[in-house]
Amino acid sequence: MQPTAQAVDPHRNEERAPKGRKNRTVYIPEHFRNEDRATALAFMRANPFIILVSNTETGPFATHVPVIMRETADNLTIRGHVAKANPHWRYLQTDPQCLLIFHGPHAYISPSNYETREVVPTWNYGAVHVYGEARTYSAPEELLSMLHDLIPTFEAAYGEQWASLSEAYRQRMLSHIVGFEIAVTRLEAKFKLSQNRTQQEQQNIIASLGASPDTAISGTARLMCDHGLGLKKEKG
Repeated sequence: MQPTAQAVDPHRNEERAPKGRKNRTVYIPEHFRNEDRATALAFMRANPFIILVSNTETGPFATHVPVIMRETADNLTIRGHVAKANPHWRYLQTDPQCLLIFHGPHAYISPSNYETREVVPTWNYGAVHVYGEARTYSAPEELLSMLHDLIPTFEAAYGEQWASLSEAYRQRMLSHIVGFEIAVTRLEAKFKLSQNRTQQEQQNIIASLGASPDTAISGTARLMCDHGLGLKKEKG
């Protein structure tokens, strides 16, 4: 039986639990933790198709949904909508506290990229967990305001077509959705990108992943580069 991505190489300290960390709801070893808010927000904007998770009386309930972000000096809100037939909006009304998972490219990392033999496979990825308080709305004017931000984000050209549709059709479509707005209270960003490996090993991984035709895999190589991994340090 081959080791899975959960296997641990104790000599590399890859998954050692952080010390002195409280109020954490996702496991993040220190070398994979990112406290830079701008980096987290950029990742969120680049990966807006999220998993929205709520607690219910019968257990967690999740919806996959695209969202948009609105940031001011002091606040970050995330907006989107679900089908009215989806009970998730009712769960948000019952318990406004929720979790949003922003997930991006990911890839299997083969031990063949490493310089030593006593190693195990792992998985590289980036993710941001967002916690907040939700409110829902179904008033047409609020739904239209949300859509007027959503449409330009994903397909600006569709705005003209939407505006040309009959008022009756647009109102009918609006009646089938419920909007949500989540006031963000906390962000936790994890970028597990071989930060604990040598520079040469990072370069090997980037070259291996970057050659893949699978965009999730090659995207992981780009994410590593974006985080400055595998770069040769200039001599002072």
